[in-house]
Amino acid sequence: MNDNTPAFPEPDVSAENPTSEHWIWAGEHRPAIPRALVEHMTSNWGEIVAIPEVHPAATYCAARRTRIGAAFTDETIVIPTGNYKVRANDTDYRFRAGTDFFYLTGCDEPDAVLVITTGESGSHSTLYVAHRRDQKTHEFFSDARYGELWVGPRRGVTEAASYYEIDTAPLENLEKDLVTRQGTEIVCVRGFDAYVDSIIEVNDDDERLVTELSEFRLVKDHFEITQLQLAIDYTVKGFEDVVRALPAAEGRGERVIEGIFNLRARVEGNDVGYDTIAASGSDATVLHWTRNTGEVRRGDLLLLDAGVECHNLYTADVTRTMPINGKFSAPQRAVYELVLAAQQAGIDAVKPGVEFKAPHEAAMKVLAQGLYDLGILKEEPDVALRSDRQLHRRYTLHGTSHMLGLDVHDCANARDEMYRDGELHEGYVLTVEPGLYFQANDLTVPEEYRGIGVRIEDDVLVTATGSRNLSAALPRSVDAIEAWMAELWNSGSTNLGL
Repeated sequence: MNDNTPAFPEPDVSAENPTSEHWIWAGEHRPAIPRALVEHMTSNWGEIVAIPEVHPAATYCAARRTRIGAAFTDETIVIPTGNYKVRANDTDYRFRAGTDFFYLTGCDEPDAVLVITTGESGSHSTLYVAHRRDQKTHEFFSDARYGELWVGPRRGVTEAASYYEIDTAPLENLEKDLVTRQGTEIVCVRGFDAYVDSIIEVNDDDERLVTELSEFRLVKDHFEITQLQLAIDYTVKGFEDVVRALPAAEGRGERVIEGIFNLRARVEGNDVGYDTIAASGSDATVLHWTRNTGEVRRGDLLLLDAGVECHNLYTADVTRTMPINGKFSAPQRAVYELVLAAQQAGIDAVKPGVEFKAPHEAAMKVLAQGLYDLGILKEEPDVALRSDRQLHRRYTLHGTSHMLGLDVHDCANARDEMYRDGELHEGYVLTVEPGLYFQANDLTVPEEYRGIGVRIEDDVLVTATGSRNLSAALPRSVDAIEAWMAELWNSGSTNLGL
């Protein structure tokens, strides 16, 4: 990566003391810029004619803004997207828009702020964005963080209004415009933009705003379901890529697998939706193994928990556990088929009107019975599952389901009575992902099972009459997985189909 300090010469102060007529100053640790160079860099540029287009979710976003506005009558709603975050010194992480902000706008510009004013006549939305740092301003080449010579063009005030189909205003006007709202209550999504937090007093309804937005997102609209399916379809391709690359990963490491999947995520989508878990052997017994530093060995299982985040930021979340050599051993098969039976029980339990916990409870009953049959649990399953016992959790600690959407653990700020203690409704999308994890040194487990970790995860849409497995394109049964892997290897194709 190039050093992002503009390569301008130091001013020759010995010849003539520079004045503001001759120089502009580029900031701390940056040399002064001759005004002649500024004039040269900001003149004689041809117009770039933008292709008129509209964000595909613009209509949906407008409806969402109307809905949240109706929940806060006579209040002003302020939702910032957030700012760049420093990765190291003068380099930033790749920017990702704040979830609530993106849900209501579709806008991926940093520093932007959505303001919704409400009243008896309804609500009105304004998107505050920065002016472009294009060839008309010296920032085009002098600002390494925002200048378009450095980071490419962005949508400014005019372009954003057209693309997102929303009224826009310059970001610099935000504080002044909010002052004019004095006398009305202002509620704000906090923690994303320190400047916005500093100019708006804390309101008791700030927390309610965050809760309402989370609960609105529980039911996915048609656009969201389409985007989730797209992310899942890309994820299926990524799993196929990994299987093709497994022979090359043997004897090397899990990072090969991580890199192969993440390549698909960047080629097809925006990024991965979360850090890829590429856990081979006993690493699979670590629930969130993201170091991916282990060795890939024949005879072991690979637990791959990964999801592509599509360009509109909806993410898949899928897990498959597969034999690195293409064939399950007898102990691996026994553990896998127990987890698969539990997952199927969980999927079968998904339908509108049932408790959110129903898939988990169904899966845990199967796992507890299986652990008892294997001689691992010594107590009867009904006893082990009691709330004052929970002995099965030594081998399966996590929950079976969570909501999925713009966040991999979506709608996290919803009230318990609307989410974890609530019911499933048509339009919900949730994971079903039971697992068994036998630590390599667990003396309560027969030796043949120690070091085996299995999780199977699918993304499930609640429909009017039941459910639909959005990730069903990936095989789940032992025989289907072995046949799938053999087919990919026997195709003779060593490229990744990109």
